[in-house]
Amino acid sequence: MALEIRENVSLAKFTTLKIGGKARYFCSAQTEDEVREAVEFAEQYNLQIFILGGGSNVLIADKGFQGLVLQIALQGISTSTKDDKTVYVTAAAGEDWDHFVGFCVNKNLAGVECLSGIPGLIGGTPVQNVGAYGQEVSETIVSVRVFDRKKKTFADLLNEQCDFAYRASIFNTIQKERYIVLAVTYSLTPGGNAQISYRDLLQFFGEKKPSLQETRQAVLKIRAKKSMVIDEKDVNSKSAGSFFKNPLVSNEKYLEIKERARSFNREDLPNFIVNEKSVKIPAAWLIENSGFHKGYARGQAGISTNHTLALVNHGKATAQDIIELMREIQTKVLKAFGILLMPEPVFVGF
Repeated sequence: MALEIRENVSLAKFTTLKIGGKARYFCSAQTEDEVREAVEFAEQYNLQIFILGGGSNVLIADKGFQGLVLQIALQGISTSTKDDKTVYVTAAAGEDWDHFVGFCVNKNLAGVECLSGIPGLIGGTPVQNVGAYGQEVSETIVSVRVFDRKKKTFADLLNEQCDFAYRASIFNTIQKERYIVLAVTYSLTPGGNAQISYRDLLQFFGEKKPSLQETRQAVLKIRAKKSMVIDEKDVNSKSAGSFFKNPLVSNEKYLEIKERARSFNREDLPNFIVNEKSVKIPAAWLIENSGFHKGYARGQAGISTNHTLALVNHGKATAQDIIELMREIQTKVLKAFGILLMPEPVFVGF
């Protein structure tokens, strides 16, 4: 076997939270064949596999992971022109996401500009259907190249086969253990307009119609103010980004929550209409109005001083510390508004 398999590798350094125990086995795959080799190794020794990307959306248990951690390190970006209105850009799963967004914006390709500054790798974007500031990757994904662990073959899944939903896909729901993402192809618009629909961007630009580059810089600036970009100088940098999903609720539930908010003398319940039947409510608003504030601390774990959606490691926090803070927030939000916040990171080794 050409693939190097290491033992008892500390995982904390591979995550943005800087939390986690050791992997019993660890390998870094740089080719598709090495991914296949890793899967064969795990099956030979009856090991569970955890697929590690950029480590920006995971919480790894203090006891670590007793199986094989497979780090996806495939590299490369290529473009092809479909027609005057469409350019396909294919990126390997190990490419840095924000580098990819910058690459596209620099080539004046519209469709991912509002997703600037999100930490992590390409491979994680279809899994979580990554989204922010009015865009989701499902809007531009054409196909996802995968290794099918069930059939032991490589395949290309079209957008409609991925069953995308809010922060969800077949990769983290009904086929969670089946596919390993190897590359993603996006359909972008040359010379297209920036998508300015999210409140923060509308407020930032007003009546101006910004370029893709101006939009990217604005998103980076807004995210930086909220400590939502990786910056080692920022005391809030040890986080997994948004820890809770913004809940989608029915119109009836929204009215119920709005009525509860009025009982707290709050009239400004923000919302984002998803369709005629459902509304998205900012989890940050629910957290803040359940008695929490920016900078709230529970031992070594706390809430970011710049954004109530981010839980941070103040230096020596354990995974259990983060879990306890998460449960405290969930309990108080449920009591105040009758809604259970769902965590966004992947929990590993619990």
